Amino acid sequence: MSIRFTAKARRGMVALAVTAGLALGAAGCGGGGGDGGGDKKPGASASASPTGGSQPSAQEGQSAAPLAELNGPSGLILQVTSAIRDSGGFLTVNANLKNDGSQSVVVPVALRGDETEIVQHGTSFGGATLVDSKGKKRYYVLRDTDGRPLTTTDLSSIEAGQTIPVFMQFPAPPADTTEVTLQLPTFSSGTIKISG
Repeated sequence: MSIRFTAKARRGMVALAVTAGLALGAAGCGGGGGDGGGDKKPGASASASPTGGSQPSAQEGQSAAPLAELNGPSGLILQVTSAIRDSGGFLTVNANLKNDGSQSVVVPVALRGDETEIVQHGTSFGGATLVDSKGKKRYYVLRDTDGRPLTTTDLSSIEAGQTIPVFMQFPAPPADTTEVTLQLPTFSSGTIKISG
């Protein structure tokens, strides 16, 4: 009888541990309100909400002057405000996409790149890459388990004079790499300094 009681107690403890682990995992992966808002931004983590992607705060780690300005088509300018390396092995690039022209501009579809896995998730900055000249490596935008790029998504057009905060998340280069070149389809390239 005591063996049977011990086996039941062990099963109960295992079930409790699994339930607690799942609850903590769900709490850790949550954060998006599920409303798909393009400007909702959880903290700098690699998780992404199913509708809007992971979007760190646009104000997080920004400096007064942009680290770089990348000129794009039709008066679009990408002003890079920060490139933050975190302890989890990620590098998050925060920027402002500005329409410096006098007319509304459709955000170029080419920004998402041409990889099949990314293309099926709509407009994004999935085509962005970081080039580490020192380490002779190119880093591509990270993706979640469903293949969604960890960037700002679902941008369609931007009005004249409008500025939209955006982000892109990459694997972090080695700690001794302090500068990388950001490349974005249809935009000029720019060298940015990494902090963190």
